[in-house]
Amino acid sequence: MFYVERNFMKFNDVGRSFSFVQMGVEMYIVLLGAPGSGKGTVGKIIAEDLKLAHISTGDLFRENLKNETELGKEAKKYMDKGELVPDEVTIKMLKSRLEENDVENGAVLDGFPRTEVQAKSLDEMLNGMGAKVDMALNIDVPFDEIVERIANRRSCKGCSEIYNVVFNPPKQEGICDKCGGELYQREDQKPEVVENRLKVYSKSAQELINHYENAGILYDAKAGDSVGKTSYDVAKEVEEYIKSK
Repeated sequence: MFYVERNFMKFNDVGRSFSFVQMGVEMYIVLLGAPGSGKGTVGKIIAEDLKLAHISTGDLFRENLKNETELGKEAKKYMDKGELVPDEVTIKMLKSRLEENDVENGAVLDGFPRTEVQAKSLDEMLNGMGAKVDMALNIDVPFDEIVERIANRRSCKGCSEIYNVVFNPPKQEGICDKCGGELYQREDQKPEVVENRLKVYSKSAQELINHYENAGILYDAKAGDSVGKTSYDVAKEVEEYIKSK
């Protein structure tokens, strides 16, 4: 076992290498990271640049519910009762999505898996498709930065546009530049709520990180103000590393 460190990334090799994006070779990347870490932004940049599909589990649920698919109806039964949607339903949704034409080169998976049990289910599903998770990219941002970042967000009641009172403030305080609607702080953007979400994330995240570290496909990508790395910087560094292999 050895470690290779390049600036903020760590790669643990326990016997197999990544399947890198080459002509005719699929690649599947799983995004890990706390809420507010910027993993969605990183995922979209990587997906666009490497010609991979970007699949957000949240978007997948919304699409199935909106289109009233059979899986959407099944998921809604649990959601209406305030229960978690079983992993098997989510896996079926994901498998159906992975069979679409835009996943020809592979995909960046954002939002699933969230637990080791889900990771094992994903491994089994991809194996049945003749594929595998090639990289688990963990976006590591200090929690205090995440709390401040989310707590500074304001959302428009009219058009849902999002602002940051420090980095992207509206021209007029409390008023949306786009539609003139009132800006407010959502409940899930309040510091105490964010801190609780991060605690919940921490409990399940470590076993998931260990799962991919043991598989030899984990990258730890440091990001945030403390290391001077934006989501764009992280995405470009990872892309360069992938292309160099």
